Formats: sequence, C-alpha cells, structure tokens
Amino acid sequence: MRKVIGVGETVLDIVFKHEQPMGALPGGSVFNTIVSLGRVGADATFISAVGNDRVGTNVISFLKDNGVHADYVTKYAEGQTPISLAFLNEQNDADYLFYHDNKQHSPDFTYPDVQPDDIVIFGSFYAVSAATRPQVVSFLEFAHSRGAIIYYDVNFRSGHRNDVMRITPNLLENYEYADVVRGSREDFEVLYRQSDPARVYSAEISFYCKRFVYTDGVNPVQLRADGALCESYTVSTIQPVSTIGAGDNFNAGFIFGLLKLGITRQQLLDGLTKEQWDKIMSYALAFSTESCKGTQNYVPKGWKPE
Repeated sequence: MRKVIGVGETVLDIVFKHEQPMGALPGGSVFNTIVSLGRVGADATFISAVGNDRVGTNVISFLKDNGVHADYVTKYAEGQTPISLAFLNEQNDADYLFYHDNKQHSPDFTYPDVQPDDIVIFGSFYAVSAATRPQVVSFLEFAHSRGAIIYYDVNFRSGHRNDVMRITPNLLENYEYADVVRGSREDFEVLYRQSDPARVYSAEISFYCKRFVYTDGVNPVQLRADGALCESYTVSTIQPVSTIGAGDNFNAGFIFGLLKLGITRQQLLDGLTKEQWDKIMSYALAFSTESCKGTQNYVPKGWKPE
C-alpha cells in the first residue's frame, strides 16, 4: 500500500468567534491534511516535533486515534507545543496569531522508509524557515531519491511578509523539489505582489515545476500543467461554519485522488489527461467543502468521498 508522509509544524489551534474561545484542536497545515487522509483510510504518517508537555502528549494520541502513524513525532528536549489563535470573522474566515516557545530547538528527524510513488506533502513557513530547513531538505532529498511524488503547499502568510527576501532561496528550492505546487491568492500577493495565476505560473513557478494549482477562496480553482493545460474548477457554494481547514483539506483530497486513480510519479511527469485532472480536482474540492461544514480542521470521521 502506498504511503502518504507529511512533514510540518504541530500547533494547538484555539478558535475564537466574537472574541470568545469556541474550542481547541491540534492543528498545523500539513497536520490537518494528514489527519483527514488518516480518517479516510490512507496509510498516513506524520513527521514533526511537539513539546514535552501535556499538549504534545495529547497531539500524539490524537494522531493515533485518527489512523495516523505518529512514530516520527518527536518531543523537544525543552520548550512547549506552539499555540495558534484563530479569530473567525462574520464570513467564518480566520485571522491568526501564533505563539512559539523560544526554548525550542528542532530535533533531528527520524523518518520512515520511502518507496517509489509514495506521496510526501510539506509546506508553510516551516518549509522555508532557517530553524527547520536542514531537516526538511534532508528528508526531501531522500524522498526525491526514492522516487516519491512531492507536493508543496506554499501557504506563506502575511505575518511573514518581512521575511520574503530572506527565505526566497529556500522557496525556489522547494519549487524545484516539488512535482506539484499549490498556493493561494494570499500567498502570491505576499510573496510577489501578484494575484494573476497565469502570470504567477509563467514568471515564478513553471521554470521549476510544471504542475501548479492556484486557489482563491470561493473563486474558481485554476490549474496550469505542462505548459499547455489550463483549466478552471468551480468551488461549491455553501455557508461555511469554518474555513480554517479549507486549503489543507483541498491538499488531502488532491492526494486522495492521486492514490484513488493510481497516479504514479512517472505519469505525472509524462502529463495527465484532462479527465484524470478533473477527477483529482473533484476529490480536492469535495474534501475542502466537507471540512468547511464543521468546526474541526479535518473531514469528519466516517465520511466517504464519492
């Protein structure tokens, strides 16, 4: 069975509405993706670090309870699990505040064996930060050498606007490792002051990676692939309860589609048909929509994608 391996940060998300806390859940962009994949039966593994604290212990239990292998989640020798405050507005979109313990020192990764056509997902500031970069690159290099499909979610938020110049070499290297790059309007407005997906693809992405997915909230998703394929996909109209996990679950659905259709890395490199892309994107949009219907950051337990 093909594995999906996620590498990223773990945080405790505390969600607020009207400035009052609604609840708390383990989160992090790749974390949310991997939990949803575990819930739908994928062979999912997460690589991360948590504090040697009550929250960290609960996070590891949560992963296991949701069908995710947590053997590669290590604990900091010092420091606490990071906290994220998510403030929902009237449209149930979120603004974030992040709190990190400065005592944290990222431990070296131990990571699972990777086989050809396993799928690796990574992204967010975690993937470009100097603090975690050596471990991330080491794993990406290993996964690439083993023939894995590598999926990169840019997920670069406005809170790191002042870091753009400093992290750009790492960002470009991530594009180069990736077989698929996904980013949102917000990501590219922060990085490039540019929101036209065609121009982002041609000017910033296509030299490094030929498969690019651009999401823009309720607006159609844009796909650019192999220089010639240009498709647009309508997002379902619903009244969301929370959009916190929308992008993360889009990633989960995309990866689920690759698994469901048996897409190999060589097929990706050779170029998929429009019908294959359409099916993959239908799963991505279904996962994203489903996650917005509840207060969790993942698809519900027991949910079955069509």
